[in-house]
Amino acid sequence: MVKIIPKKLKAGDEIRVISPSFSMERIGGFNENLVAKQRLEHLNFKVTFGEHINENDCFFSSDIENRVADLHDAFLDSNVKAVLTTVGGWNANELLPFIDWEIIRNNPKVFIGYSDTTSLHNAICAKTNMVTYYGPSYSSFKMDELQTFQTKQWLKSVQRKSYFLKASEVYTSDPWFDKSKPRHLMPNKWKIYHHGSSTGTITGGNIQTYYLQAGTGYFPQVKNPILFIEESENDGNNFGLEFSRELAQILQMHPDIQGLVIGRFPVDNDMSEEQLIAILNKYPALQTIPVIYDVDFGHTQPIFTFPLGGQIQIKAENLAELQLEILEG
Repeated sequence: MVKIIPKKLKAGDEIRVISPSFSMERIGGFNENLVAKQRLEHLNFKVTFGEHINENDCFFSSDIENRVADLHDAFLDSNVKAVLTTVGGWNANELLPFIDWEIIRNNPKVFIGYSDTTSLHNAICAKTNMVTYYGPSYSSFKMDELQTFQTKQWLKSVQRKSYFLKASEVYTSDPWFDKSKPRHLMPNKWKIYHHGSSTGTITGGNIQTYYLQAGTGYFPQVKNPILFIEESENDGNNFGLEFSRELAQILQMHPDIQGLVIGRFPVDNDMSEEQLIAILNKYPALQTIPVIYDVDFGHTQPIFTFPLGGQIQIKAENLAELQLEILEG
């Protein structure tokens, strides 16, 4: 299939918010998140919402039929130029057998989300070969601290075909959605595990979600990939063992991997640098390609946005000149 790159956004474009995983109620309700709408409108976008985003059942979601309907409606509406997920969750993969992939293929739009939205990113790539965007969800825009960096990086991805991914000077691993909790800003710096340079196609997302589609028709077949992976919050109990097991499976799925980029681990995961290095040391494939870690995406804040299915060049010969350049996406 020919790769599909959706048209970039411009001032006045309409963004449709949908809830393919957790509902709006799960993150405080519609009114609690209105500041996100206001911030997007301040960027000169129009924001509309799927009909079923507030429905909230015992799984913190709505019926499969209703979530699929909102997805279909968003792509069928010619006024909508981008589709933005409310938040992550646990169950976007339930939707995959019920989606009409021709609707998405014939109506390409910027599609953005992270975490559990990885299931939809995978499936859209596999079924339509459309580039999608891994980045902040709608509710992420209600975060006050570090929002300037996050928004700037988001705009670059949805408005430019090529750009550099940048590192924030500081980050936080606090609950961005809970304004009652204090923020603990920490110094931020990307790190190199193995030096080198490479160019390839980006695939990946949340590692726990990424391999849910393995062995199905919903998993993208990406040759010579640059893999971006990140972990959601965990209580830290045997987390290193879990990550090592997940990484082993990912590397078996991608024997032609050309580069590995690892998002920052949440503090709750208790992943020390020493433990991460010991895990990476296990795998011979990682001794031959550029590998960088503590990068600004995943379940810490702030995060940048990048195109899954897009082309990237990694230059990691030394820390002083470390670069992640999006070439197309």
